[in-house]
Amino acid sequence: MAFPKTLQKNGKECFAVDVVDRSGIDVRVTSLERTLVDVLDRPVSGGGWEEIWRSLDSVEFFDLDRVVEYTLLLGNATTTAKVGFYLAQRRQELMVTERHLALLREHCPRKPHYLDRSARKSGRLVPEWNLVVPIEVMERSWQEVL
Repeated sequence: MAFPKTLQKNGKECFAVDVVDRSGIDVRVTSLERTLVDVLDRPVSGGGWEEIWRSLDSVEFFDLDRVVEYTLLLGNATTTAKVGFYLAQRRQELMVTERHLALLREHCPRKPHYLDRSARKSGRLVPEWNLVVPIEVMERSWQEVL
C-alpha cells in the first residue's frame, strides 16, 4: 500500500511507523495509532466495517495524542470525522478527553460526508462529526445474538 500523498509531500512517510525484530530481521510496521487512522481512512484495507470495529475494539489503549496528530497530518476532513466518531463511541474505555475531540472537531467537514464514500447508503447523520453513518455501524448490529 502506498504512503498517503500528504505524508510524502511533508516528508512524514514514517510517522508512527515502528521497527520490530522478526527472526533477526528489522521489519517496519505501523503503530496501533496509525493503523486505527489508516483503516478508517481506507476501510477497504480493513475487511469491512464489522471487522474494522471488532478489531479496533479489541485494543485497550491508544496514545491519543499520537492518533490526533497523525489524523490531522493527513489533512482529510472525512477521515478526521471518522476518527472523532470512533473515539467518541469509545470515550470512556479509551479515556478520550474533550481536548482530543475538540481538536478533531475543528477539522471536520462543513457539510455531511458519508462514513463509507464507496457505498453511499442511507444512515444516520451524526451532527457532531457531520458524518452519515450506516445504521448497522451505529447500532453495531453484528453484536446482536441470533
